[in-house]
Amino acid sequence: MMPTSVKSELAVAFAEVAQRLSMPWEWVAVIGMLSIAAVGHLVLELLLRYFQHAARRTEHEWDDAVVTSLAAPFKLAWWLLVLATMFALLPFVAGIREVALTGVQGALVLLVPWFLHRFISAGERQVIATHFSDSASVDKATVHSTARLLRVALWVITALMVLQTLGVSVSGLLAFGGIGGIAVGFAAKDLLANFFGGLGIFLDRPFTIGDWVRSPDRNIEGTVEDIGWRVTRIRTFDKRPLYVPNSVFGQITIENPSRMLNRRIYESFGLRYEDSRRLQEVIDKVRQMINEHEEIDTSQTIIVNFEAFGPSSLDCFLYAYTRTTNWVEYHRVKQDVLLKLLQIVHDAGADIAFPTRTLHLEGAGAPEGESP
Repeated sequence: MMPTSVKSELAVAFAEVAQRLSMPWEWVAVIGMLSIAAVGHLVLELLLRYFQHAARRTEHEWDDAVVTSLAAPFKLAWWLLVLATMFALLPFVAGIREVALTGVQGALVLLVPWFLHRFISAGERQVIATHFSDSASVDKATVHSTARLLRVALWVITALMVLQTLGVSVSGLLAFGGIGGIAVGFAAKDLLANFFGGLGIFLDRPFTIGDWVRSPDRNIEGTVEDIGWRVTRIRTFDKRPLYVPNSVFGQITIENPSRMLNRRIYESFGLRYEDSRRLQEVIDKVRQMINEHEEIDTSQTIIVNFEAFGPSSLDCFLYAYTRTTNWVEYHRVKQDVLLKLLQIVHDAGADIAFPTRTLHLEGAGAPEGESP
């Protein structure tokens, strides 16, 4: 609040002006304080703009968030100080002075958490814009959830401080809250389990919004659309929304294909037995084709081998990894590889085997002593 000496000097100055203008002292005081408030507001506006421009020119990111967060609380603080001074000076508000000054003081106390709330929000936007602008980032949901938790904790602490200022026993309230929390915990254990399950998702980050997830344990597969505090919404591939309680994810295995580094091509093919002399040539050319293919990751394992003598074919297999992880692109690359493999087989004068059965008859006629 404004020092008493300053208030006295203002009262004397307003009294002199009122005497010269032959106006009521109260009117002069109100007009004077409002004029001081307006001029101060304008000066603050200019100063804040200057600091904002200065902050943008620096290499640091957080000074922008600090200046932006301070702007509105600073202006409100100035008007509250002027209002408090008016209540202290004007005699006709003596009846409500105590209540008004208490309210102004409480509003001033709330300016600090308001600034911190704005700073957390500005920092959240700054971090996401600078580091996680990609909507598929695995950290974006974590940034949102952390900022949300900080804001909730900030206002809970602020509420307790205000209650303590108003004379409410916070210790008794906390003790009552502890007993009530136990009762509520038993009554809402599923809700709490889902809450902590959501917290685990935000901290461990097994998936984030936009990821394709599936569970070998449950019939769960689709794209994550939203991660809430109680349920996670997954859009299945037939475009149906699937709402999964967060507590479920702590009890099942989750696979996240969106974070694959490569996609695997693992295909078997068989040549006819009459093409056995061309088998080595086909395998060598297929292996060369795979190693020279632009969309196959040659830093990963590549295998093209003759595997077994099948019932009606010489069984071989191809094992390689594509560079892309996109589902549509993967199938295009796989198709290209298989068509080139088929062309190699045909160029070698061989062909792909299909199930056949050969029947060998011992003798052309019926056994002796039996009629045909």
